[in-house]
Amino acid sequence: MSFAVAMLVALVVDALIGWPARVFARIGHPVTWLGRLIAALEARLNMGGAWARRIKGALTVAVVICAAGLPALALQMALPAGLWGIVLGGLLAWPLVATRALHDHVAAVARPLAAGDLDAARAAVAMIVGRDPLQLDAPGVARAALESLSENASDGVVAPLFWGAVAGLPGIAIYKAINTMDSMIGHRSARYEDFGKVAARLDDLVNLVPARLTGAMIALGSGRGRAFAVMWRDARAHRSPNAGWPEAAMAGALGVRLSGPRRYGDRVADEPWLNAAAQDPDAGALGQGLGLYHRAIALCAALLLALALI
Repeated sequence: MSFAVAMLVALVVDALIGWPARVFARIGHPVTWLGRLIAALEARLNMGGAWARRIKGALTVAVVICAAGLPALALQMALPAGLWGIVLGGLLAWPLVATRALHDHVAAVARPLAAGDLDAARAAVAMIVGRDPLQLDAPGVARAALESLSENASDGVVAPLFWGAVAGLPGIAIYKAINTMDSMIGHRSARYEDFGKVAARLDDLVNLVPARLTGAMIALGSGRGRAFAVMWRDARAHRSPNAGWPEAAMAGALGVRLSGPRRYGDRVADEPWLNAAAQDPDAGALGQGLGLYHRAIALCAALLLALALI
């Protein structure tokens, strides 16, 4: 299956070098290009009554999907046949996989937390979560980083590779477009509730399989049956139909509790706990979580290789 081989190439290249800072400084990144388009459309179209906003939001989704998918389809059709075409396809898909970036962002939290530098750990975790870092104690920082690691293992790595293996460059490009729209306009707020509804529902749909697959990989990588049990019991309690699966698997694998009440500015979200009877995570658990993330990604690579051999 050539698409699976191309996604394996993308995964390996990204794990080794990520997206170089010098390249980002010079040309940005495909996700930032999509972000500028989404922001421009939202600024022009997000107005009017509820139904007008929903219709314009749906139009925004269609435009952004076409803007991402059509060039990707053209590139895929232009690729040469054979091994070189597969390798080139993997290199073109590489920027849309965030394996290295996710590790680096979470490791940037883990290092100062392990050294007892709570202020630096708070500053680092503020780069990857939306909650108020000043309200987080050391267990709160570790919990926030583990939740981000778990959820983004699905959104940033497994899901793009899944859709790339299914549909090649158009699959991975369209997935990233949908996921980027959800992160920008898929919020439950007065501004985005109606305009971003289609984007949010579509993101839920395209993540149904990858999120559960990610949870299974985390649980399998841990070698603990408890991880599967907690995932199966608690995942559906999460506010998200998808994020609960990898987060609950991580909670069960590490023997800690995740999710729970959290503060966003002046608002407190009273979320249920995942693996509620367990202890709060600490810096050691965050380090273990990074190791488990590596094993889950190795399992993902093995699955892609197995698909390529079918």
